[in-house]
Amino acid sequence: MISGNSVGIDYHSRSLEVSIFSKAGERLGRRCCANDVIEVADYVSKFGAVKGVALEASTGSANFAQSLREMTGWDTKLCHPGYVQRMRHDPDKSDKADSELIADLHRVGYLPEVWLGSEWIRDLRSLVRYRAQRVKAQRDVKLRIRAVLRQHRIVTPHKDLWTQAGLAWLDSVRGLPEHNQWIMQRHLRELRHVMSEICECNKRLKIVAAGDALIQKLTTKRGVGLFTALVLRAEIGTFVRFRTGKELSRFCGVSPRNASSGERQADSGMIKAGNPILKAALIEVSHALRRYDPRWHRFSEDLKARGKLGCVIVAAVANRWLRASFHEFLQFELEEQKAAEVKMAA
Repeated sequence: MISGNSVGIDYHSRSLEVSIFSKAGERLGRRCCANDVIEVADYVSKFGAVKGVALEASTGSANFAQSLREMTGWDTKLCHPGYVQRMRHDPDKSDKADSELIADLHRVGYLPEVWLGSEWIRDLRSLVRYRAQRVKAQRDVKLRIRAVLRQHRIVTPHKDLWTQAGLAWLDSVRGLPEHNQWIMQRHLRELRHVMSEICECNKRLKIVAAGDALIQKLTTKRGVGLFTALVLRAEIGTFVRFRTGKELSRFCGVSPRNASSGERQADSGMIKAGNPILKAALIEVSHALRRYDPRWHRFSEDLKARGKLGCVIVAAVANRWLRASFHEFLQFELEEQKAAEVKMAA
């Protein structure tokens, strides 16, 4: 086991509160440093060997942690700020107290850790989330266009308004009041802009997918399309960091929440945790599996015959599919890592 001091950092964009604890729990130092890797490394090094550094997870802290690790070789971790505060139960919050608590939790091995993904994963995650934002913006614009049409009782002759023919018809709509006509043209301009951004984003994502073996493996599974695979890859990162399929399912937010008490055994829907983009992607996979995969169709029908609601069935399929697929993806990643090591050794 690595011995040395434990360092806790309360992260902010301009300044950092750094606390250093010895293995015995003695506070060796505490200082407010600039958000600069060199300054922090120089200060911490004065107190001897470093067991590890823990930072409060926030915007920018992952990049700082990676830079500090690359420069010093220290083990850097991110901690979950919400769990830290619940463990503390102290209304008198301060940056100094937070840094001390993070250092002490790291020292005793109780740090509620947040996974620190590679720079490539974090970059891909930004791109995937940007696309999700653009898709949401596109949906919002479409809803506003339909609202204008309904307000003035204009019936569209096209079943799908968002084809080239439908958009051409929207351009030709006349007879609206002056301001509503102006608003409609602005909406159409915004819609075309957002659609072009989504197309550009899709092109970049397809290039990424072509060069990643795990994404290609994910797309071989029934119900998983290219963009769903990209979401899983970006938000999960790697399957190696999970011990079991159940742990992965809980991370993704598709596990049932236990509401048992005493002799009463009950569930209370899905847990509230989990990334919403990732959870939505898994629910889409579940809908596809229920429709096209014989195994999951039978599973759904069995639950339906037992009186389960449709939303419960969809969540159950997503949960069971993820847990069943975990070992396949895990084994694939381990084999890819082994092949890469053999290639580097050769």
